[in-house]
Formats: sequence, C-alpha cells, structure tokens
Amino acid sequence: MKAIVNVFLKNGVLDSQGKAVQHALSGHGFATVSDVRVGKQIIIEMNETNAESAKAKVAQMCEDLLSNTVIEDYTIEIQA
Repeated sequence: MKAIVNVFLKNGVLDSQGKAVQHALSGHGFATVSDVRVGKQIIIEMNETNAESAKAKVAQMCEDLLSNTVIEDYTIEIQA
C-alpha cells in the first residue's frame, strides 16, 4: 500500500514561503492569485494489506514525527 500525506500550516499561521511565492507569481503577471500556501507531501510505501490499519499507523507517524501538530495539519490518503 501507498500512503500519501499532505502536511500544511494551519489557518491563521503565517506562511512566509507562501507569501514569497505569491509575490513572485504577481511579478510574473499572475496578478489574480490572491493567496498561496506551501506545504509538503510525504509518500510512504507500506507492507500492509488493511487500509484502516495502514491509515492508523500513518496517523501515528504524523502525530509523532511527520508534522508539528501545534502549527500544522495533515491529510492522509491510502492507495492500494
């Protein structure tokens, strides 16, 4: 199974990298872009056969190591 984890800053947390990208896009003529948020994607290959078990394990990985839950949220997608 493959787990795809998307980690991103919580709403209300300043995303300085996103603001820099937004500014750069505006400078390149993309003035209609009103906001940019930058995150990270982590792809994990697992030797699991049960999607629920895999998702629970990945959620624990996110809570323990892959995200800073004080300022970040995450989503998990499990692919067979």
